[in-house]
Amino acid sequence: MLWRLTHLVSCKEASRLLSQREERTLAPADRIKLRLHLAVCVACTRFARQLVVIRRAMARYRTRDI
Repeated sequence: MLWRLTHLVSCKEASRLLSQREERTLAPADRIKLRLHLAVCVACTRFARQLVVIRRAMARYRTRDI
């Protein structure tokens, strides 16, 4: 069962969806597949957290006084 959940979306596909999620709203089916994959894949969950950190750092960088 666990194998099936992780293979609905490969890690490569999950990373693509995570990157796309930064720029647009994902389709409901893609959101569900990504959420299921992240529930069981530690590496992709870590990557998702890294993207959040990068996004926040860039937002702070853009708003700093020059």
